[in-house]
Amino acid sequence: MTSEPVTPPDPGGPPDLAELARIVARQRAELDRLRDQAATSAVVERAKGAVMALTGCSADAAGERLLQRAKAARHTLLEECWITLGSLAPTPPGPGEATEPVDTDAPVSGTDLLEGSAAPDDVAAALARLGQALVRVATPHDLARCLLEHLGPDMAADAIMIYARRPDGGLALIGHAGIGDRLASQWGRVPPLSGVAALEALRAGEPRWLEDLPSDARRYLLIGEPPERWRSRAWLPVVTAGPAEVCIGVLRRRAGAFTSRDRAHLRGVTDLCAGRLRALDTPAERSTDTATVAVQALFDALPVSAMLLTPVRAASGEPEDFRVEAATAQVGDLLGRTGEEPAGRRLLEFRPALAGGPLWRDCLHVLATGEPREGEPFAHEETVADVAELFTYTTRVAPLGDALVVSWIRHGSSDRQEQRLAELQRLGNLGWANWNLVTREGSWSTQAFTLLGRDAADGPVRLTEMPELALPEDTPALTRAVGELVQAGRAFDVPFRIRTTGGIRHLRLVAEAVADSYGTPVEVHGFVQDMTARRRAELALVESERAILTQHDVLQAERTLASRLQHALLPMANRPVHLAGLRVEVAYLPAQSDVHVGGDWFSAIELPDGDALLVVGDVAGHGVDAVATMAQLRFTAKGMVITGSSLTGALARLNTLLLHSRDSHATATMVLARYDPRRRRLVWAQAGHPPPLLLRDGEARYLDRPRGMLLGATATPVFEEAECRLAPGDRLILYTDGLVEHPPESIDLGLERLAEAVAAPHTDGPVSLGSLLARMLPDERRDDVCVVDVRVPGIMET
Repeated sequence: MTSEPVTPPDPGGPPDLAELARIVARQRAELDRLRDQAATSAVVERAKGAVMALTGCSADAAGERLLQRAKAARHTLLEECWITLGSLAPTPPGPGEATEPVDTDAPVSGTDLLEGSAAPDDVAAALARLGQALVRVATPHDLARCLLEHLGPDMAADAIMIYARRPDGGLALIGHAGIGDRLASQWGRVPPLSGVAALEALRAGEPRWLEDLPSDARRYLLIGEPPERWRSRAWLPVVTAGPAEVCIGVLRRRAGAFTSRDRAHLRGVTDLCAGRLRALDTPAERSTDTATVAVQALFDALPVSAMLLTPVRAASGEPEDFRVEAATAQVGDLLGRTGEEPAGRRLLEFRPALAGGPLWRDCLHVLATGEPREGEPFAHEETVADVAELFTYTTRVAPLGDALVVSWIRHGSSDRQEQRLAELQRLGNLGWANWNLVTREGSWSTQAFTLLGRDAADGPVRLTEMPELALPEDTPALTRAVGELVQAGRAFDVPFRIRTTGGIRHLRLVAEAVADSYGTPVEVHGFVQDMTARRRAELALVESERAILTQHDVLQAERTLASRLQHALLPMANRPVHLAGLRVEVAYLPAQSDVHVGGDWFSAIELPDGDALLVVGDVAGHGVDAVATMAQLRFTAKGMVITGSSLTGALARLNTLLLHSRDSHATATMVLARYDPRRRRLVWAQAGHPPPLLLRDGEARYLDRPRGMLLGATATPVFEEAECRLAPGDRLILYTDGLVEHPPESIDLGLERLAEAVAAPHTDGPVSLGSLLARMLPDERRDDVCVVDVRVPGIMET
């Protein structure tokens, strides 16, 4: 048995970053769960309100109706709520107009029919997942992305397009996923032409299945560059109580028909989407004052990315959001909402991820101070001539009366190179430095001033003055290197230290000279690098290696002492011994993969009354303490049994002894057995130890364990005795867990292997203890092994 101490975290030590990350992840997951729960509750309450308005029933009755309809249609409650919201009439009837009552108890989902039968379980489960995912959808673009994630694995959907009917009868692309921005721009508006499958689906109120590309190309105007990109597609109107106003397109690169299962699945999808689209909040109406119209006209004429924001204030007067009054066409792309129109919407509604970010903080700062602010450069990927390229932008926020103008400036290649050089110096903890030896002037990068702890306003120091910045003990080496560089042009790489307000900093100065035509050095180029972290790591490594070597010597000395103690306390017989008519053979094998010695032990003695006492035990831990505890238990157990204590009484007293020992955390397991040769009666008790193995007539079985608790675990242990009658020819194996426990193998498997090894027939006679150990133990043992092999002589032997 081995034991490894668990060291509690140091309250004053550095935080466990991995544990903090796990805590943050759990908190984020819990926050997402609560948001989903709140959104789900809102959908359910909205559907209940619709049922109440249509039927005049109470809230509880409306909820019960929704539950009954969901159960009858094999839907989840959330699915039924989406379907209910989608089936509402778009507008109430005018005065004097009749309206057909809505049967709120009749399911209206297309998912209930699949060739005349209920939808299969996998379709129902998929729709249930979609219904839950829809609560996180906030815009038509979100809906398109959600549908692509849902339908991509299920039916190989490669793209989703969502069109809405325009007042002129044409179509406007309100959401898409899986298509490029260029294609979305080309097909953003579709005039009311014939031969457009999406328009035909809206007019007829029925899906259009395009499953044969050659015939479809002759009949319809196909979307795509080229149209063969998607070889099968489906256009499904989102049917509500009124005329269909939205059509969802599912485009696949895969050729072939949509199966009846796919069609039922897609009809169920449109039923759910009807409710989601109706539940989406309508963007606020845009301001149409003259100033805003003029700004929008100006923005439309400028080839820049910009938007005009006005603050939306809470009751306290604090800004809680900004309204986008005008914006150029490129803003949606820069904010991660390609193809969407931000004007007329709230900023956080359009892009919730901006909350608390750099742009949001800059807007609040400019609004409070009236001073323009420029953000940090960031990279943005754009497609130019069908090729993705990275460009660097900087965001600038400036006040304009009570409003703000946000603009994005795209930097040229030279600006990007300068930014990359600055990032390289920051990431590498280095800064460049140049010195003109003729004019004796120098120039440093900003990072060089930072590393040398010098104010940039004071300017760089001369090259010959650089050694004065170092600690006195490092000055001579740096002075010598600078002198050789100036006089002979010899490059150098010299480490040195400086003292700063934050403590000692380890630096490295690398420099080389540029000579004129006569070979005289006239200019020096170099860099200074911060090596503090590396030097500290090196010193820590050296200290750690020194500590490891010291600890190894201590452990080796401890092993030697413990091993000698163990040999003195456990004298090993060279051959089997005979006790009370039994033939007893013992073996002890120390661990090989540890510098410690363990606390396994045995006893096999003949008592004064002629009985035999057989004991095996195992103290948790290794080293001198384990050996000392082993000796204490071994001799105390023998002494108590010899003086008349029962087995359970001895175990109880040993438990008390451990609880009050100098090492109050010590624990141990053991088996105590007493054999009466006159009646061949074996009485035994155990304390958290594996049971003995009995071999009789070629069959091996483990003795049923009486109750017994680990020694040193509790002040109120319970111990019981068990009895076994031994017969001539029986073999009894007592052992410690090192014989059967070999991680990662479970101990149960080890016990099975031991029983098989003992019961295995051998043509050359009964298996010996040596051959048993060779069969059971691996090449390298990680724990001690102690075995007591007891044999009852057969009738012929006696």
